[in-house]
Amino acid sequence: MTTPCHIRPLARRSALTLAALGLMGLALPAAAQGSYPDKPVRIIVGFPAGTGPDIVARLVAQKLSEGWKNVGVVVDNKPGAAGLIAASELARAPADGYTLLLAETGMLSIAPSTYNRLPYDPVKDFLPVSQVVSTDFVLLVNPQKVPAKNVKEYAAWSQKQKGLFMATFGAGTLGHFGAYRFGDAIGQKPEAVHYRNTADALGGLFSGDVSGVFATIGLAAANIKAGKLVALGSTGSTRSPSLPEVPTIVEQGYPDLAFSAWFGIVAPANTPGAIVDKLNADIVRAVQSADGKQKLLDAGFRPTGTSAAEFRQIIAADTVTWRKAVQATGFKAD
Repeated sequence: MTTPCHIRPLARRSALTLAALGLMGLALPAAAQGSYPDKPVRIIVGFPAGTGPDIVARLVAQKLSEGWKNVGVVVDNKPGAAGLIAASELARAPADGYTLLLAETGMLSIAPSTYNRLPYDPVKDFLPVSQVVSTDFVLLVNPQKVPAKNVKEYAAWSQKQKGLFMATFGAGTLGHFGAYRFGDAIGQKPEAVHYRNTADALGGLFSGDVSGVFATIGLAAANIKAGKLVALGSTGSTRSPSLPEVPTIVEQGYPDLAFSAWFGIVAPANTPGAIVDKLNADIVRAVQSADGKQKLLDAGFRPTGTSAAEFRQIIAADTVTWRKAVQATGFKAD
């Protein structure tokens, strides 16, 4: 009859032991997150080496690696389909913080309107971490081919030609729809000539196959400063720090032609909040550091480093803006 008295303390101790083990089990993920990162982190870039996104990704990777001491950050270029190949890969990646994507406006805010069947869902498949930079565009012409020094002169010159042929750095890109917005502003319908990338588009400008192109300031600045190309105006709401002598297109009487692109880090959906928070803090610190900020400015970008919530709002707002531009053209990529 004394057996139950012996069983109760043992049962109580077993229950306490199991409870403690349960608490330890619950604590393990938090501890694992606390050690993040403890192995190399990969940033996927949907464009070739040497392009604007690649430059930004490598600067961020360098600064993060410095802050994380012995943990490397690898930039993995996966060019093709205007970044869709890279974005699709991230959508399939483990949600553990070790695979990230340097996303840009086209992937997340334009592609939903240009594709009937997008291979990923920008809202459901990704978590915004931080917008890293924004970048303005400049309207470029070849002074050997086009005798214009400003937007109004270019508009007047193009009216006398057989057509307004404008290069883009790919069908469905921001440069593509920027060209259409420009045509609307000057009362002409542009003929968009699509190239694989900005370098090829500039080649078309030098050869005279096209008369104008919207290119990012970072990739255009060297040719502008060398006098090989003329910047008729920039697309920012204010003048670019990299080209302060170039007036904005808005300044020149075209208020509807203010637009810019952005690059930012996103993670797979379901990435633990603690990891996203750490990534955001470290990215913002990297972007806002004195040398990090200066390197980005020197490359022609405006350093930002937003919160995750701010980045989410930017993506949503631009999705609405560019949906209207896409619908006006009737363009579909598939």
